[in-house]
Amino acid sequence: MEKDSGKILYDVQELDLLQTTSHSSSHTVLNSPSDDNSSTTSKCCWSSSESIHSDTTLIPTTKRNLKNRHVQFIAISGVIGTALFVTIGKPLYKGGPVSLILAFILWCIPIFAITVSTAEMVCFYPVSSPFLRLANKCVDESLAFMASWNFWFLECVQIPFEIVSVNTMIHYWTTNYSPAIPLVVQVVLYFIISITAVKYYGELEFWLSSFKIILAIGLFLFTLITMCGGNPERDHFGFRNYKVEPFKQYFPSGNHSPASLGYFQGFLNCLIQAAFTIAGGEYISMLAGEVHLPRKVLPKAFKQVFYRLTFIFIGSCLCVGIICSPNDPDLTAAISESRPGAGSSPYVIAMNNLKIRILPHIVNVALITAAFSAGNAYTYCSSRTLYGMALDGYAPKIFSRCNKYGVPIYSVVISLLWALLSLLQLNSNSAVVLNWLVNLITASQLINFSVICITYLFFRKSYRAQSNDLPSLPFKSWFQPYTAIFGLACAVIMIGVQGYTTLIPSIWSVQNFLFCYLMVFLNLIFYFVHKFGWTYYKTKSLSFRNPTQINFKNDLMVIENHELKYGFNKFQFFYESNKV
Repeated sequence: MEKDSGKILYDVQELDLLQTTSHSSSHTVLNSPSDDNSSTTSKCCWSSSESIHSDTTLIPTTKRNLKNRHVQFIAISGVIGTALFVTIGKPLYKGGPVSLILAFILWCIPIFAITVSTAEMVCFYPVSSPFLRLANKCVDESLAFMASWNFWFLECVQIPFEIVSVNTMIHYWTTNYSPAIPLVVQVVLYFIISITAVKYYGELEFWLSSFKIILAIGLFLFTLITMCGGNPERDHFGFRNYKVEPFKQYFPSGNHSPASLGYFQGFLNCLIQAAFTIAGGEYISMLAGEVHLPRKVLPKAFKQVFYRLTFIFIGSCLCVGIICSPNDPDLTAAISESRPGAGSSPYVIAMNNLKIRILPHIVNVALITAAFSAGNAYTYCSSRTLYGMALDGYAPKIFSRCNKYGVPIYSVVISLLWALLSLLQLNSNSAVVLNWLVNLITASQLINFSVICITYLFFRKSYRAQSNDLPSLPFKSWFQPYTAIFGLACAVIMIGVQGYTTLIPSIWSVQNFLFCYLMVFLNLIFYFVHKFGWTYYKTKSLSFRNPTQINFKNDLMVIENHELKYGFNKFQFFYESNKV
């Protein structure tokens, strides 16, 4: 709680954590305790329809210390990892360069639809875990319960994914050490970073993310220079590799007919990789509760991050197709032998083919940094997700407790425990463990996209029903509700498609099937058990929220209060309507 000019000022998270005492009054004015005789509200202080009392006790909460540049780079950091630079070689090998770039371009369309839908909700309601909490506020508690646990799992399981990735990078140089060593080192570093004030986390991720962008741009320049002849071999190869086999046939079952099916499956494999690699605006969303001026910063962040990521994703697909043939013997061997680290990266394969000796080691170092940064971002997002779940009662309240720096310390600890999954590599090939995690992550990510679109459709209905009593939308998406419906349809279809190879009888495996579809079954169980068990037991009703009775006002007043305090009044609404 902060004080300014004798008035009590609440951050949005503080409103969530107010512990009120028993009181008979149904309406309270947020005035200074010394201003007992005031009958009117002052600037930044309004009436509330929920009881907020002067004798309220506050516990430490997260703090709004993230600036625009932090948001921009943290969002990029959470999306760009080793998948873009290393595992992208697998779909190139299976589908060919043209299939690869077309698949990524195609999947960017539903990602755009999902991102703008997310942006409209989150920019309007920038609280902790916003799209998850809006699922509860606008749809029903059961969807929010399911979505919260799914998203927390999605973020947590990517921590061991990046830890295993770092281990595979180190294996590029040597394997003469225990994989437990990088595990312990990374977990300790993630913990130290996570328990400090969020502004320091934001600053660190700003620089780590900068290295990722520099890496991506550097590899783009490497492609341009070498294709024009700037290499030790003086080979002006241009787009030669695109002509080798632009579309490749892929037969997971080994049955090589008909050819058209092989080309389609090659493209489909590239599309599934795109669904795993490309994320939407959910990473920006998880920062909303700690952004300094959320309704000023977030609209810009959503637009800029999407365009930058799209450029990097599609640019990377274009570059790997230029520098590496899908039939390159080294690429074929790297995929079949599961070569560690940068050894399976198309960029490194091209460097070795062109007799460039030092650069592969530099790239491998950069890839370790990229993987570490991604794991750090997932630690942040997973802890903030659990924090939001605790605020809404889906997790024990202890996970809503913060240290003096505004860090949900217990949420950080329990989220980091997922890093222990990386110990699976002690008894298995790292590449095999990575493949298991990729399958789990892909399904959870697509389920999360579906939830976001469903939540948006209900949010839109609620906002339209109350628009005269609410401030304008800081971000307005296009062609709604059809944009969200399109994103939802694409995500649902891809949920079924992403594990299709496990359904082929000749290669059926219970283990592979479960890794592809386990999260689908678990989420359905979570939803229906909560809906027909807990919700019905508590309310004797299975209906969804009434759009005319949803209360946005309390949280929005606090957000407006915070922004007015720092001089941002573009979305000033409640102060004007309550001014006497």
